[in-house]
Amino acid sequence: MQTFACLCGYVFDPALGDPDGGIAPGTAFADLPADWVCPVCGLGKEYFSEE
Repeated sequence: MQTFACLCGYVFDPALGDPDGGIAPGTAFADLPADWVCPVCGLGKEYFSEE
């Protein structure tokens, strides 16, 4: 699965998910809830780009 990087440098890896944010490992970036935000800086999904 493709990883996605936030402007702040945080990388969302679908294999790891975001356990602290309630996102299970194996969750694709496209399947993240619309209101999910970067756990580091709080920016929304629209500020992420494919790596």
